Amino acid sequence: QVQLVESGGGSVQTGGSLRLSCVASGSTYINYCMAWFRQAPGKEREGVAAIHSDGGTKYGDSVKGRFTISKDSAKNTLYLQMNSLKPEDTAMYYCAAVEVITGSLLAPGVYGYWGQGTQVTVSS
Repeated sequence: QVQLVESGGGSVQTGGSLRLSCVASGSTYINYCMAWFRQAPGKEREGVAAIHSDGGTKYGDSVKGRFTISKDSAKNTLYLQMNSLKPEDTAMYYCAAVEVITGSLLAPGVYGYWGQGTQVTVSS
C-alpha cells in the first residue's frame, strides 16, 4: 500500500517555471511505477508524465520538451519540473502510483493509488 501527497503548486505567469513534488509513504517506492496527471474543469484527466521503476519515462505530447519527471528514491519523492508554462497548463495536478503496469503508462485507469492534487494556475 502507498500514500501520496503532492505539493508545489501555485500561480505563475506565462513562461514561468514550477516544480511539483509528491512524497510517497507506506511501501517500497522503487518497486512502483509513478506518474503525473492533470485535470482542468470540464476536461478529461490527462496523462502528463510517467516514470517506470526501471527509470524509463514517457511524456504527453503537449508537455514534451517543457516538463521533466524524476524521482529521488532515498527521499521517496517524485518530482515534476515544469518550464515554459502556458495558460493551457492550468489544472489540478495529481501524482499516481501502481505496482504492476497493465496498460499505457499515461492511462489513468492503470493506476491504483492517487494523491489529493495540487493546483497549478498559469496566467497570461
